[in-house]
Amino acid sequence: MKKMMIAALALVATAATAQVKGRFEVHDMGSFRLHVYYTNDVMNDASFIVEGNDSVVTMEQPLFKDNAAEFDAYVEKMGKPVAARIADYHVGSTADHPMLMAEGMGSFTKGPVYGGMMKGFAGTFGEAMASLPTGSVAEVAFGTTRTIAGTAFHFDRGASTDFPAASITIGGKVYFTHWAPARAHASHLQIASAKAIDAEIAEARKSLQSGATLFIGGHGGASGKEAVEFKIAYLGKIKEALASSPTPEAFVEAMKAQYPGLPGEENLAGLGKALYNTK
Repeated sequence: MKKMMIAALALVATAATAQVKGRFEVHDMGSFRLHVYYTNDVMNDASFIVEGNDSVVTMEQPLFKDNAAEFDAYVEKMGKPVAARIADYHVGSTADHPMLMAEGMGSFTKGPVYGGMMKGFAGTFGEAMASLPTGSVAEVAFGTTRTIAGTAFHFDRGASTDFPAASITIGGKVYFTHWAPARAHASHLQIASAKAIDAEIAEARKSLQSGATLFIGGHGGASGKEAVEFKIAYLGKIKEALASSPTPEAFVEAMKAQYPGLPGEENLAGLGKALYNTK
């Protein structure tokens, strides 16, 4: 985990500190509306607003000031009070407002892995970053459901090799976890070890069993069931290539041959290195 966070910091340190503002899209889920904010920041973060009849819930608020200003202005324009702010895998621009977090995640964000990562981000991005949260934290036990803004939020344990945060089923229709499924090659930040392959397959299968029709993540945004099915098959091919390839280089070539033209080929070298270092 610590190595993964160091790698994350090294990756974003090479990117430009200027943040380009993002875009919103809205999904009508019947009893609520989900607003997805694509930040277009260097970490491909996404933030969310769950809109009920009388109030809203924010999730994974943006990390950078420009994005935070745009997000806050959008929420204010909606004209509904914020009933809760959920910071699950990512802390962000919640300022001094109270936050909801999965059990144990509050202390984890202040520990050496996550806390150290945030200090590194502050050193890299400086004034571009929003101030770190100072509000109180109320933790939600795994396996429990909170009804907020008229919508049920069910908190369950996320992938076992990821941060100790929650996968959250929203209104029985939307499934949130750390990384949104996508038709693209994975990076070493998503799959940091051979053990993580099975953990991510298990989490993806669990998401399909939730009954959700929309799958969202703090990185990537929103996608449909077909992206989850692709992810499961893709991770199976990673296992096959890892078993049959004697070197990281051979692994990279095997994955390129299996998925010619798939976006994210530039991630394969780092992924292969991480997998063979932990093999």
